[in-house]
Amino acid sequence: MNLDEFSLKSLIRPVVDFPTAGVVFRDITPLFQSPRVLRLVMDSFVQRYIEADFSHVGAMDARGFLIGSIIAYELNKPLILFRKQGKLPADVLAEGYRTEYGEAFLEVHADSLCEGDKVLMFDDLIATGGTLLAATSLVRRMGASLLEAAAIIDLPELGGSARLAEAGVPSFALTRFALDEV
Repeated sequence: MNLDEFSLKSLIRPVVDFPTAGVVFRDITPLFQSPRVLRLVMDSFVQRYIEADFSHVGAMDARGFLIGSIIAYELNKPLILFRKQGKLPADVLAEGYRTEYGEAFLEVHADSLCEGDKVLMFDDLIATGGTLLAATSLVRRMGASLLEAAAIIDLPELGGSARLAEAGVPSFALTRFALDEV
């Protein structure tokens, strides 16, 4: 089985009007329920980054943790967790951001990165880019830089990839969806 965009899209479940009316939520749960598909998805990321120059894998709360932890393990890199406010036990740096649903704060342990570190960031999807831009700010506040922001899905109409590019962060996604695509 080869992972192409059509087969990947067919395994991502659209949930209409979740979490609010007018939103089509892209549920990646079916990808994780198939060991074969999960391996193909993760192998796609591993092949892209196996020879890339970076020092750490960053993972966004919560579905990004699923992807980032596997990639960190496969590529033998330290994993940095970017969490929702109030979830980390030690000294943190925090950054506010806007999502497509409202406002929130992202936190990371203040001692996670050092000057010169380079992070490959993972999330399940790129929507408005708010969470990934907040993580970018936190990474840069610690003196580190970003190699790329990667995700399974990009929703280009929401502008997240463009905002990341404007901030100097390349992005990559395995597939894209139009907002009205069901």
